[in-house]
Amino acid sequence: MSRPVRWGVLSTALINDKVLAGAAQSAEVEVLAVASRDGGRARAYADAKGIERSYGSYEALLADPDVEAVYVPLPNSLHHPWTLRALAAGKHVLCEKPYSLSPAEVAEGFAADREAGLVLSEAFMWRYNPQTRAVAGLVRDGAIGDLRLVVASFSWPCPLDGDIRTRPDLDGGSLMDVGCYCVSAARLLAGEPVSVTAQSTVGPHGVDAHLAATLRFADGVVAHVDSAFHVPDRSHLEVVGTTGTIRVRDPWHCADPGVTVTGLDGVARDVPVETVSSYRLELEEMNKAIRGEPNELLGEADALGQARTIEALYRAADEGVAVTL
Repeated sequence: MSRPVRWGVLSTALINDKVLAGAAQSAEVEVLAVASRDGGRARAYADAKGIERSYGSYEALLADPDVEAVYVPLPNSLHHPWTLRALAAGKHVLCEKPYSLSPAEVAEGFAADREAGLVLSEAFMWRYNPQTRAVAGLVRDGAIGDLRLVVASFSWPCPLDGDIRTRPDLDGGSLMDVGCYCVSAARLLAGEPVSVTAQSTVGPHGVDAHLAATLRFADGVVAHVDSAFHVPDRSHLEVVGTTGTIRVRDPWHCADPGVTVTGLDGVARDVPVETVSSYRLELEEMNKAIRGEPNELLGEADALGQARTIEALYRAADEGVAVTL
């Protein structure tokens, strides 16, 4: 087996806990360093998590010659600038979703990646889970006939005060935070949308607290997606075809996987799915790409498709019009 890829983490964000747990399950990943704008906080975090090195600035971590790749879990508006800085420092980058709501920034990031000869990927961990691949395989193999409809929801009771997800200056909002999963699912199963409509409720802090949208695809497939901050936890994915329906129990976190296929006769069958850390699989796929091995890492085309769709959804919601992509 190849030696582990040495990783650094920019910030002590809460999402790190899940990523570090996935890394700990893999012999291919070594989390070498963590950085925070507060050196004391970085040191305390490193001590608590068993990380060897800590830095009191992101720049200092990027200057560490032993760090080969960095994970960027910063607030949304900081994803692109810090990705560019990391690439300029010679680091491979796994950038937390969404990379950006701007297709131009996505294109710029991947252009910098190509110029540097490095690896860049948008971190949609659920896409690597066996459950997700099982659903995509069922649709691809015609298990429910011709695809007609995708229904996807993701919401949670996000604190509306003091949370970075509710700050417009940090590109917050329910679509950017959790609705992007629903968009990713629709695109994975149906391809790129040709037009979208959307309605949103803007909360007191100026970001979408709720957004509901319809995506239409060239072959007549329709997707209904919605996201929200001000309702209880909801995770739903239903895929409807001409001869059956797929229902997914825990589509985004994949912690309690379950896939059920129901045919026109009403008979339901469960599809066996392995329980495994999506974060471990994501990191290992990234490492394969770094080592130049065959891989299924999400790349520029997928990130561009996400950004174009999200940009169109916000425009549709803001202007009250159908937007053609």
